[in-house]
Amino acid sequence: MPHPTTELRISDPRALRALAHPARQRLIDELYAGEVLTATEASRLVGLTPSATSYHLRALAGWGIVTRDEPSGDGRERPWRAAAGSLSVTPEAHRLVGPGDSRTLLDAWLGDLSAGLDRLSESVAGGGSGRSSRDRLWLTDDEYLELQRRLESLLRDYGAASGRTRQAHPEDARPWDVYALLLPAESRSAESPSAESRPPESRSPDEATDPA
Repeated sequence: MPHPTTELRISDPRALRALAHPARQRLIDELYAGEVLTATEASRLVGLTPSATSYHLRALAGWGIVTRDEPSGDGRERPWRAAAGSLSVTPEAHRLVGPGDSRTLLDAWLGDLSAGLDRLSESVAGGGSGRSSRDRLWLTDDEYLELQRRLESLLRDYGAASGRTRQAHPEDARPWDVYALLLPAESRSAESPSAESRPPESRSPDEATDPA
């Protein structure tokens, strides 16, 4: 198994495009949650044939995202596992593919969010558990990075790094999908107004002009 603290960072835009398929996103979700699955087992989760699922797994393996696990020794097909403890896509990769392909990947990654919101509504309406939260934060770049690190650390405590998987978890545990989004609240143009639009007291001495 990969070390739980290892991180695979996707920086190649070609690899990013290879991720933009719903079946591949689901495979990544399962394998990076600690599952070790044969193509046949994975096919039941993604709703494809074993041969189609094997094709997607091999495509992910070509970019080093998943890898073959050790053979079981009982003659069964060799299973697949995550190639690292976690996976992330760098901002540079998103910039290089352009806004359109970047949004396509994000749409694929969030493909199950709508179904998850339906499950949340049903759970809450029936007296069950579930939580959604939204807030507006004003953060410096350093504070943003610190918040990101703390969120990732907390998720590692309960995620695949903790050893909990579909096959191995406390008896009373059940699965939860966690979406951690830190979204810009304004566009770059709104964040960086021109000197002409800023009040005089906020301009540098070189930008300020004496009143007539």
